[in-house]
Amino acid sequence: MSDQPRPRIAVVVFPGSNDDGDAVLAFDRLGADVFPVWHADPDLPSVDAVALPGGFSYGDYLRCGAIARFAPVMSAVARFAGDGGLVLGVCNGFQVLCEAGLLPGALRPNASLSFVCRDVELVAERTDTPFTARCEPGQRLTMPIKHGEGCYFADDELLGELEANGQIALRYAQNPNGSVADIAGVVSRDGNVFGLMPHPEHAVDPLLGPTGGALVLGSLVDAARERALSPV
Repeated sequence: MSDQPRPRIAVVVFPGSNDDGDAVLAFDRLGADVFPVWHADPDLPSVDAVALPGGFSYGDYLRCGAIARFAPVMSAVARFAGDGGLVLGVCNGFQVLCEAGLLPGALRPNASLSFVCRDVELVAERTDTPFTARCEPGQRLTMPIKHGEGCYFADDELLGELEANGQIALRYAQNPNGSVADIAGVVSRDGNVFGLMPHPEHAVDPLLGPTGGALVLGSLVDAARERALSPV
């Protein structure tokens, strides 16, 4: 990886973000240059991808992500995504993307009404997205979860659309939170925005445990590098 160009990835930091540092370290280890971007910034730097990390944006005193969607930086993120830019949301970042309308569906309190924190096994449903290209079809990935409102919800009509359009990229092997159809991660209709509830940034270093997250974040680094090298 050292002889390949390093793509530029922005990590958005909200008040209450607590996994932004982990995301920076993970992307750096996987071969990207990372640029933290404060929530009040109205513009993004020149980057090849954007990541919204986990945490408790603005304290999550309303619905998780409902306040963060109005942050000045989110207008820039929406423009970036609208232009085809790659955007990843992890846990709270997934919630923010859904609240902002950049991903379909919503996140609700866990079916158990309890906070869950443990490693879970995921099944790769799609391996042709910029976020899962390093995975094999049906591959099992292990990553940690830590959330109280990670139950993904879509009504029957939306669920049918997600299934028909192939927008379900990851499913839980054993559902930990009551998410409809065991959904752990969904991609936008155009395929350039992805949200997942498990934390890939905590599953990169083999010294710390499973490394399934490296396949997801590494896929994004690969895709961002390809876009950086593409002629304008």
